[in-house]
Order: sequence, then structure tokens, then C-alpha cells
Amino acid sequence: MGRGDQESRDSSAVKFDFPVVDSHVHVFLKDMPHIPDPRHRIAYDFSGAQLLEALDRHGVERAVIAAASPYGDYNDYTIACTRGSKRLRGTVILEPTVEKYTLDAMARDGIVGVRLPYISLRQLPDLTSYEQQRTLRRIADLGWHVHLHLDGPRLPQVLPALEKTGVKLVIDHFGRPDPKAGVNCAGFQAMLRLMENNRTWVKVSAAYRIGEDLAASCGRELLKQAGDERLMWASDCPFVGHEKDMQYQRAIDTVLEWLPEASRRKVFGENALRLIYN
Repeated sequence: MGRGDQESRDSSAVKFDFPVVDSHVHVFLKDMPHIPDPRHRIAYDFSGAQLLEALDRHGVERAVIAAASPYGDYNDYTIACTRGSKRLRGTVILEPTVEKYTLDAMARDGIVGVRLPYISLRQLPDLTSYEQQRTLRRIADLGWHVHLHLDGPRLPQVLPALEKTGVKLVIDHFGRPDPKAGVNCAGFQAMLRLMENNRTWVKVSAAYRIGEDLAASCGRELLKQAGDERLMWASDCPFVGHEKDMQYQRAIDTVLEWLPEASRRKVFGENALRLIYN
């Protein structure tokens, strides 16, 4: 499966009897342009073909390509992979000045949302500005979702403005709560409250980025407080920055360790299918 995934075909792996959707993966080529001072500078390929090979090897039917922050609004390769594909959809990174005509064309090519990689920003944008509000309205009108990546302590700074726009919202990586506060992190609690609006989802993904014990604690709290209708599993493949110590099967197993069997069909497939492929 490319760099860092040296695992063999594990005969002990769970075999799902329903369609599985990986709601967060990345693709890129090493010669793609990077923004200045990127969060990660990537010097290897993880192509669409490599992604499909990884999905096939683990019995995953479909995937959503998340726009990777090092490339800014260079969405060309993501769109090339989603265009005409029955299995792949994608999110893009946009400037708020993007025109609706461009968004309509992206929608025809398999784009289903806009990623806000705010975790890399020292200063968060003003989501109440005209340009931001215009773009968020267009996203809502298209039926797309906003895909937010932000550290948990700062979630309260953006969730109210996003809530007011009426967009569907998908929050990355358990909401990335402050490890010291855990599920009591103010941002995690704000996220839980927002999930009551029935148009907010949380990805139970990238446990390795926040710590597997914390991820399991967050996962159990999400189930307890919000149920399993708004949770979506994702691998975060190919594990940028952790290629040598993370494997695809582990991304599955770390969720299976705390997710009840009765919730697997929804979290590993149905919820993403309903949101993204309907």
C-alpha cells in the first residue's frame, strides 16, 4: 500500500459483510506544488491506483479523498482521481473567491465537499465576512459538506458561525480534543452539542494522531451522547508523517476495539453512504 504499510494480508482481520467506506484518505504525487511552509512536505507518491489497491486489499468498497493541506487549492489530482469514478469522491480546498461555475464543474467530477484545514493556521479566518458567507452558502446550496480539521480547543471559535450557515459539517479525527482535558475539552463538548442539529458528523479516524487511549475514550463518549448515526470511520491513509509506524489494518482495528458490533454497519459504511453517495 505504499510507504509504511508493510503489513501482510492478515488472516485474522475482520471480514465485513456490508459495504465499507473509508471517509478520509489522501492521494498525491511528489512533484505536485506545495504551499509555502506546509504542515508536511511530502516527497513520495501515493497515487489513485495505489489507493484503490489498498482499498481492495482490505475489503473497502469506496473512499473519500480529503484535500491535503500541503497543496492548498491545487485540487487537480484529487479531481482527476474522482472524475468518472464510481468508488471515489473528494473534498477540495478553495479560496473564498471561487466562482459558482467552478463549483458546479467540480460537483460533476465527483467533489462532494470543501475542506477547511484550519489546524495549520495561527489566525482563523473571519467566517462572518461576505466572501466566506457567500462560499458557505454556495456549498450548502450544492448539498456539499464542510470538512473541518481544527484542534479541539479552538472549535468553539468557528462552530457557531458554521452552524448559522446551515451547511452540513464533518469534523475530523474525533474533534482532536486537548489531551489533558479529554472528553471534557470545551471544543469536544461544543461538538457534542452541535451534533444535536442532525447535520453534523464526526470522523472516528486517525487515533494514532491523538493517542489510541484518548481516541477510544472519545469514541465511547460520542456513542453515549450522540449515538452512532453521525459517526464515520476513516483510515487517514497513507498516514502522512507516520508512514513507518502506522498500517491500514490498525486503522480498522483501533475502532473495532471500542465500537459495538451493532454499530459497525452504520459507522463503517451506511452513514458515509447516506451523506456522500446518496
